Amino acid sequence: MNLATSSLKRRYKPNVSDFLALCGRNYGYMLKWLPLEIAIGESWRLEGEFGILVVRILENTKYTQLVEISRPIAIKEFINIPKVLVRIYHDAKLAEVLTGQQIYQLRPVYDYPNVRMYQSDEKHQVNAFLEELLKIGYHHSVVCQS
Repeated sequence: MNLATSSLKRRYKPNVSDFLALCGRNYGYMLKWLPLEIAIGESWRLEGEFGILVVRILENTKYTQLVEISRPIAIKEFINIPKVLVRIYHDAKLAEVLTGQQIYQLRPVYDYPNVRMYQSDEKHQVNAFLEELLKIGYHHSVVCQS
């Protein structure tokens, strides 16, 4: 092996099994507090040990739902409110992040380096972030609001 081939970085290959397991865990967390009957535009708060989540239904179809999950914080002037748009697939029992803060459409893999400096596994990292957000509302009390 010469120096030129050893210095080339291997291209990231996503582990689909790990990703699907992560999306399955996220679905399990969400199913604990997701109402069966909910109207589009309706929102509610989950109050957990580690904070509050605000969940809003954007789309509701037979097999999927689109929800926005955000975590309000006290110091809004300095930090953007963490917010993700999540597609819930009830037929596959998966919940996947579609968009995050300034990312409007997540790609499975990004070349690195890239203009926006996304990580190669950005999609997996954002879904792992969702898992951490969902742990806030895992042991919860629901406060309905519209």
